[in-house]
Amino acid sequence: MLDFNEELAKFQPCADLEEAEENIYGKELEEIKKNKTELYKANQMIKKYNQALLYCHQDSRDMAIIQLKKVLSMNPKMVQGHQLLGLLYLEEGNYEQAAKALEKAHAIDTNNTTTLRYMKELDDRAKESGTTLKDKNKKTVSYQSGNDTIIRPVSNFKESSSGSTVLNIAIGLIVGVLITCFLVVPGVRQSAKSNAKNEVLQANDSLSSKNQEIKTLQAKVDELNGKISDEQNSADSADGKVATYQQLLTAYAAYRDGNKTAAGDALGNVNAEYLDDESKKIYDAVNSEVNSEYLASTYQDAYQKYSSLNYAEAAAGFQKIIDMDENYHDGYALYYLAQSYRKNNDIDNARTYYQKVVELYPNTERSSRAQKYLDEFGTAEADTANPDDAADENTRDTTTGDTGNTDIPGIE
Repeated sequence: MLDFNEELAKFQPCADLEEAEENIYGKELEEIKKNKTELYKANQMIKKYNQALLYCHQDSRDMAIIQLKKVLSMNPKMVQGHQLLGLLYLEEGNYEQAAKALEKAHAIDTNNTTTLRYMKELDDRAKESGTTLKDKNKKTVSYQSGNDTIIRPVSNFKESSSGSTVLNIAIGLIVGVLITCFLVVPGVRQSAKSNAKNEVLQANDSLSSKNQEIKTLQAKVDELNGKISDEQNSADSADGKVATYQQLLTAYAAYRDGNKTAAGDALGNVNAEYLDDESKKIYDAVNSEVNSEYLASTYQDAYQKYSSLNYAEAAAGFQKIIDMDENYHDGYALYYLAQSYRKNNDIDNARTYYQKVVELYPNTERSSRAQKYLDEFGTAEADTANPDDAADENTRDTTTGDTGNTDIPGIE
């Protein structure tokens, strides 16, 4: 335990600044003289401090405390003033006030050993008296080293409790997450968007290139198809020409042999468009000699087929005649062609040729009969032919005054 008188003896009175002027020369004296007011205040503070120290030696502690408070109000950073005031409060047993005074001294000079010893003494006496001081007021820590008591300031570092440690870790994690969200993630997203954009551009370029390749290949295909088509048309034309010349040769040979029917059949298969000028002359010469006899012979044969109810062959014969001369024998060949198709249940062809009869030979019995069948086609199928029909339909067209030709059946 500290001895008050021994500690008090360590506090020495301060020298009066006015007495020190005789020892100050030159610029220093001039500076002091310029601040007479400050010099006066300093001297008053020193006088009050010395007076407080005198009161302590006279055992007038209350007066000393009052005088020290005045001194500290004039100079709050006077460490000795705070220490002496703390010592007086400590001796009086006013530990709370002693703690305040010593804390102020410690705040000014944390390494002052006198302040630290007084604070240690304060803790010991407070514990002995059962007085509890606030932890925040404890600015020192002491420990024994041999026979000496070591006193040092309390470190500002505080060990974290488990709860604060967890809290700090949580705060660190939150900060990390925020940094990730606001700094890392946007960068990653931007990078991902940039990569995706580049991939899309590359894909588009690749697709455009492939589309161009497809267009090029399609153009090649179209070109080749065109060539094939041209070649096919050329081949078909060549085949047609060959067939035409063969038929013309057959017709000429039959004509020379006197077989006008065979010559006429062959001429029917000749396409005059394929013939050159010299061949066309041969075709015209043979056709002019064969045509009339061939048509009459073909008509007679077709009519016999018709009368024998062989409507398919009859239609084929009449069709040859119509292909060569649509108006042959004043339209009777056209009429019987339509009849043959109707009786053979080929209504579409029958309708076509009945219509031509109506258009080419109006106001005739053939036209009237053709129109009657056209009307029937609109409501029902044509009647199936019977053997008695031929006699009914082989009548002469009296409206035209045609006397017929006894050499040609069906015309009377």
